[in-house]
Amino acid sequence: MADDKKKPVKKYTPVEKFCTKCGARMASHADRYACGRCSYTEWKAQKGK
Repeated sequence: MADDKKKPVKKYTPVEKFCTKCGARMASHADRYACGRCSYTEWKAQKGK
């Protein structure tokens, strides 16, 4: 075993945005927040447009 160095762990910072319909935590995508439970979607504001 040549290199037994550990890779640095990336820190995960949750968005903590909650769905207004069902209260579940929403997934953060590049252009929107999406609820996996009830399919509610909030679009993010586009920068520069």
